[in-house]
Amino acid sequence: MHLAAGILREMSAEDTGGKRRIFIVDDHPMVREWLTKLINEQSDLMVCGEAEETVEAIKAIVTQQPDAAIVDLSLRGSSGIDLIQKLKRDCPDVAVIVLSMHEESHHAERALQAGARGYIIKRETTKKVIAGIQQVLQGKLFLSESISAGLVEQLVRGRRPGAGSAIETLSDREMQVFKMLGEGRGTRQVGEALGITVKTVQAYCGRIKEKLDIESATELLREAVRFHDSVRK
Repeated sequence: MHLAAGILREMSAEDTGGKRRIFIVDDHPMVREWLTKLINEQSDLMVCGEAEETVEAIKAIVTQQPDAAIVDLSLRGSSGIDLIQKLKRDCPDVAVIVLSMHEESHHAERALQAGARGYIIKRETTKKVIAGIQQVLQGKLFLSESISAGLVEQLVRGRRPGAGSAIETLSDREMQVFKMLGEGRGTRQVGEALGITVKTVQAYCGRIKEKLDIESATELLREAVRFHDSVRK
């Protein structure tokens, strides 16, 4: 599989004049259009495809074997973290770069732990976005300065990234449900957004309450809102 991927990448490089090929995964058409224009303006980069959800993205990326995939964390019906994990397993040679509106360091922690090589926030300048892509393509890590500063601050406080609070024991899908509850969404709305049943959402809520040592739905909602407010500050 890895040998075939390498051959595909070499053939693609010849076909594109040596340009590095980038695949975009984002559920907002305007973001995909902006990124495509920005990347195609570079002399050594080109967009080879795009997708708005995980299943479509996996199929295309496995087939095309781009040099890098730019992934949003909030995708329709699924989590970008799930996609990153699947890409790391099925396409280990494809460098994953997260481009996200989420500026909290715990999102970057999860993305890096899942296998991402870069985390760029969407309010960065176009120059920084291209610099991040180039750095990751060189085999290095790239983090937006605010994200990097947040991770360093955690280390200075004596808390290693990825450890500490009970919230960090939540799975990626449990975290999605928890965040949506904090945004004021009901279980039906959460289910519709994630493409799962209300019963499944309730099961996730039960697991979250167990992990956070919470007894009632009211307390769960209060904690979710408190968490939502804290990460926005």
